[in-house]
Amino acid sequence: MIPSISLLGARRFLPLFVTQFLGAFNDNLFKNALIFFVTYSVYNDVGAETTFSAVATGIFILPFFLFSALAGELADSHDKAAIMRTIKWAEIGIMIVGATGIFLELTWVMLLALFAMGVHSTFFGPIKYAVLPQHLAKEEVLGGTGLVEAGTYVAILAGTIAGGLLHPHHAAIAVIGVAVIGMLAARAIPPAPPSVAIKIDWNVLRSSIRLVRATMHVRRLFLAIVAISVFWSIAAMIAVLFPPLVKNVYFAEPSVASSFLAVFSIGIAIGSVIINRLLKGEVSARYAPASVLAMGGFLIDFWFTSRGWAPVVPGLADLPTFLRDPGAIRVFFDLAGISITGGMFVVPLYAFLTTIVDQSQTARTVAANNIVNSGAMVIGSVGILGVTNLGIELVNALWVLVATATVSAYAAWRLHQACD
Repeated sequence: MIPSISLLGARRFLPLFVTQFLGAFNDNLFKNALIFFVTYSVYNDVGAETTFSAVATGIFILPFFLFSALAGELADSHDKAAIMRTIKWAEIGIMIVGATGIFLELTWVMLLALFAMGVHSTFFGPIKYAVLPQHLAKEEVLGGTGLVEAGTYVAILAGTIAGGLLHPHHAAIAVIGVAVIGMLAARAIPPAPPSVAIKIDWNVLRSSIRLVRATMHVRRLFLAIVAISVFWSIAAMIAVLFPPLVKNVYFAEPSVASSFLAVFSIGIAIGSVIINRLLKGEVSARYAPASVLAMGGFLIDFWFTSRGWAPVVPGLADLPTFLRDPGAIRVFFDLAGISITGGMFVVPLYAFLTTIVDQSQTARTVAANNIVNSGAMVIGSVGILGVTNLGIELVNALWVLVATATVSAYAAWRLHQACD
């Protein structure tokens, strides 16, 4: 890891690292500030809160489904550094719109900005991986990828915590400032011209279908993408349930919800380290079925922990007050278990996306995965909303996540068999 860290002092890597770090931070700061603001300040009904959380999650994910194919084609056929600078300029305008929505308390404006941030992330995602082989030596690519992944997890953690702790108006100002800094960092990224000429298909529906078909015919790739997609549908359902769950089941403030999400970010990072140690660099899915089944077990215990939770104090508890409850340790233990085993499950599967295909197709392969992932996440968000609208309590909706985990375990087991 020491040689990898030395890349942070290189101009061919540091500006990219800073740019993607600030982008991931801003995504999560704005998204969580928006959801917590509406959940705690606008609505006072569990049904409305769950619906808004599902709508916000779906709106942010939808661009990945619509535009990932176009993003992959652009990343493989144009100067990636120039595209990143354009994206970061757009982020400044998006955050100005989002901040205006927060100050004026206009929900539709906030959701419009959230959708635009989803578009921003859709186009940036494939580029940050595809540019590394152009700027780094072959023996540095793995280390650079690891640093980008680690930076993303830290940025998600920091943005999640800030979104729950900052006053909405302060968060609105912060996202604009972070976007400006990100744009300045992007200006220092070295050129990354395309290696092949690709004709862009601007029909996003046709190009998406063609890209997915071209990718999914490889059996191992197909099984990896299916397993990853089912996993991220679980993550989407968790994102929908957490804000109303924390407010209406745990009777706690946004700082507690933010800490829940922070544990998830840390846990996934820990899980990725553990599985890398176990596999010793080998691309294998042999631990994936057991990992996701263990995640299902932690979800079941989380259901037992959440059922019948009694308020710690009248009203909503802040984080220090919540931590004084004897059951809080078990809650965080379950959350850590869910996220660690989730990280152990999903991280090795991403290796298949970049090792099975030719380097010139990496961005489009990641884009195809993003299309299927986002479709699964939208289905998960809408599905869990439908379950709660049928009258099933928030706590009991956790069983849908448990059932979905078994499906993901089956796909991972089939992948392991295919690799053998």
